[in-house]
Amino acid sequence: MARLSSEDLWEQAAAEIRSQESGAADWDGGEAVCERSVFLMGSKAGGKTSILLRCLERDEPPKPTLALEYTFGRRARGHNTPKDIAHLWELGGGTSLSDLIQIPITLVSIRSLSVVLVLDLSKPDALWGTMEKLLHAARAQVEKVFSQAQQAQRSRPGAKAQTAAPSAARVLPKDYPDRELISPFPVPLLIMGSKYDIFQDFDSDKKKVISKTLRFLAHYYAASLIFTSIKSESLMSKTKSFFSHLAFGLDRGKTVSCDPGKPLIIPAGSDSFRQIGSPPTTDVDIATLHAKNPKDLWKKVYERVFPSESPGEQRELKDPGKDPQYSEPQIDAMRAQKDQELEQYKRNAAKSWKELELET
Repeated sequence: MARLSSEDLWEQAAAEIRSQESGAADWDGGEAVCERSVFLMGSKAGGKTSILLRCLERDEPPKPTLALEYTFGRRARGHNTPKDIAHLWELGGGTSLSDLIQIPITLVSIRSLSVVLVLDLSKPDALWGTMEKLLHAARAQVEKVFSQAQQAQRSRPGAKAQTAAPSAARVLPKDYPDRELISPFPVPLLIMGSKYDIFQDFDSDKKKVISKTLRFLAHYYAASLIFTSIKSESLMSKTKSFFSHLAFGLDRGKTVSCDPGKPLIIPAGSDSFRQIGSPPTTDVDIATLHAKNPKDLWKKVYERVFPSESPGEQRELKDPGKDPQYSEPQIDAMRAQKDQELEQYKRNAAKSWKELELET
């Protein structure tokens, strides 16, 4: 075999790279692999992992999420075709670890990112606070990444229009209901109300408040809304359709259910403020609540029925090592011993410094 010069080798390597970049879709039937990212966050112990495993058809017991976890799903579009990939991130700890949101929301993921917010219907007192903090943190990170992408695009000399950075806002159809009155989340958003099997036994008036409030929030953010339970095959089937729509671009179905006596199933764009109506309140004049905007009004009405948990009740832990759900007796005992030793060292060091000060 004739030996190739280094120049020939570099030419072959360059040709191979050009071939891969220009013909990535030419192999195996002419279809390129499509990659999407889905980020799940929500109520602590709200069932995110269980729902995700069911949507991925994985028969394995759910485990508590350790801070932020990654997995992926694959699905072929047809016979002998490459499998599309969904990069799946799950944030644990409720709102306590919201700082980690910056990890899955990046310049790489932002073009194909969707967010799933799982809210525990069985704990309505924590529902609004969880929603508000997590969506605020996620929106801030998305907008930060959009801004970084646009700055990078502007600093690139001779950048073409077709490679422009993504906009910081979703573009909704002109006929989208209440288009001028809502504040669309910057990437596709799905709100899941979990543990419907417990929620369905609530008092009818309380169910009405929760259902109407979540309908308002979903419409306000141009999000889809679905109530679900891992104990219901029918609801999980519909939940999987919504999830697969975000993860693989599949059809999510045409089912719409706005009846507060049944599980809500409302795709984005299927509701309106007129259909939702006013906040459900009978014991107070809405005009006396002094709300700054419609969202603030709904919050005030909701929290009159379900007062938000105080910081002490929430017991948010910034250090997951102190969270009881991650307890390991032997490790925790060793950690406690080392903490005691550290405190003793600090006291001895402080004493030594005082003695030196006296001597001088």
